[in-house]
Order: sequence, then structure tokens, then C-alpha cells
Amino acid sequence: MYLSIIFPAYDEEKKIKDDVLRASSFLISEKIDGEIIVVDDGSNDKTFEIASDLKSKIKTDLKVIKLVKNFGKGAAIKDGISTSRGKYVLYSDVGNIVPFKYALAGIKLLDKIQADVANGSRKLPNSIIAKEQNVDRVIASKIFNWMIHKYLKIPNYFTDTQCGFKIYKNEVAKNLFAQLQTNGFLFELEIILRGLKNKLKIIEFPVEWRCDRDSRISFIKTTPKVLKEILAIKKMFN
Repeated sequence: MYLSIIFPAYDEEKKIKDDVLRASSFLISEKIDGEIIVVDDGSNDKTFEIASDLKSKIKTDLKVIKLVKNFGKGAAIKDGISTSRGKYVLYSDVGNIVPFKYALAGIKLLDKIQADVANGSRKLPNSIIAKEQNVDRVIASKIFNWMIHKYLKIPNYFTDTQCGFKIYKNEVAKNLFAQLQTNGFLFELEIILRGLKNKLKIIEFPVEWRCDRDSRISFIKTTPKVLKEILAIKKMFN
């Protein structure tokens, strides 16, 4: 199998069907031997039922996993990666965030320069922003980026650690995520730091990105959790 596409999903009953159908259409149109893995992170709505119902309606291999409670995005992706079978593993945020054609661009870069991980970025010269963030999110993002580069020593050449469109070689993904301790929003920072510690080659590539205004991330509500996770990650790598 060539490509595994993973969707972490929490209370996404309004979006998950469209994302699964888009992923299936992409795999079929590109003649890619692939699978789709939806990890329901303890949703309170019908995310699991809606995703499961699609198994009989698409030709692509679809696996739907239900976690017993809401552990966090990092934990959901970790669970999906552990069961993935593709040569490459892609995880994507739900909500039609990045067109799947960019998966091909990321994989080509992995092959061309022999990298281990390809991270989509909204902030490279050739990146395209189809729908902008609100002003409060832009300000929060600038503060966040300053903090992680200054406090966690994330190298400045990482322009966008949080874009939810990343591709790994399968063995690399399984090894990194098996060590993951951060279940929540900032799991990607831990993964990057673990990758650098293990001397993996991590590259960024430009994507077209569309802001999901329905995101549950709130500057006021999320800030305490973000600070707590940053402190925990800092302790891991002291």
C-alpha cells in the first residue's frame, strides 16, 4: 500500500463525510493504492456513525476507530499511525483545509531529497491562503511562534509547526509517534524536537490553506492549555 490518510476527528459530524469523500476521490483519480483512517477522538455527536456508514459507499479502504474518550489530537493521530499500512502516512485536519493534490508534492520532495518528514506550511513564499484567519488568530499565532522559537529552541527555519497537513515515511512516523507523550494540540512540537534529536531530515513545503472558521480553538480558552503543554515539552528536552 502506498498512502495512508489519517483524519483525527472530534465532534465533526458536519464535516467528516465531505473530507472522507474528497480523500477517496483523490486516491481513485490518482490511481493510488491507499487507505483512509478516521480516528474519532471520543466525540459526543455522530462522527463515528457517519464515518462508518461510508464504508459501504466508497471504493477506498476505510477504517474508523473510536477512542473511549477525548484524549486529544496528538493521541488520535498516534492511534491512527499505529494501524497505518501505507509506505507514506499523511494526516490532515478535517474541514477541507488543504487540497489533497499537495500530498503528491510533499511525497515527491521526500523522494527527491531523501527527507524523512514533509510538513505543509502556510508561510512559505509559494504558499496560498485561500481564506485568511481572523485578526485575533493572527496575533495569537505570532506570539506563539515567538515563544516556541525562543523558549523551546525550535529552529527558525521552521516557518509553520502547526499546519495540519504533514507526511511521513511510515517507519519514521511509527517510531516518532510511539514515543509521543503530548496528547493535545502541541504534539507537533514534540514530534519535531524528537525528529531533530534523532537527526531526521524534516522539510517544509508550501500548500494552499483555507482557514476553518468553525475551529474550536479559542485564544482565551486555549492559552492556559498551550502554556501547560509548552512547559511539559520543555521539561522533556532539558
